[in-house]
Amino acid sequence: MSKIAVVFWSGTGNTEAIANAVAKGAKDKGAEVDILTPSEFSADAVDNYDAIAFGCPAMGAEELEDTEFEPMFSAVKEKLSGKKVALFGSYGWGDGEWMRTWEEDTKGTGAELVAEGLIINEAPDDDGLAQSEALGAALV
Repeated sequence: MSKIAVVFWSGTGNTEAIANAVAKGAKDKGAEVDILTPSEFSADAVDNYDAIAFGCPAMGAEELEDTEFEPMFSAVKEKLSGKKVALFGSYGWGDGEWMRTWEEDTKGTGAELVAEGLIINEAPDDDGLAQSEALGAALV
């Protein structure tokens, strides 16, 4: 059985809804899933999981949330080489630049991105939730 971590930060609940759907998709494929906030996850925890989904909305000038999520992600990056990883988040403006930058940064760690980063404008609709579940399933 695969063990998956879904680690996310959400300011409005939109990214949390995506995180829950990602977790459901992984669970439906038989994985054991832990849903965690950035304060509950660290570099020491990376080796406990077969795959990790990271979720963060676009903030400011299309960047990762910088007080909780980005410091945690920077701390775990060195441990991601060879790890199956998925990225997701919501946005309310812009064109997804934060996700493209985040994908490149993650690829640079040697992580194996299981799919293109999933971005959803505002709250996920039924299609967005289905895409989120499919992303979770891709991690298993």
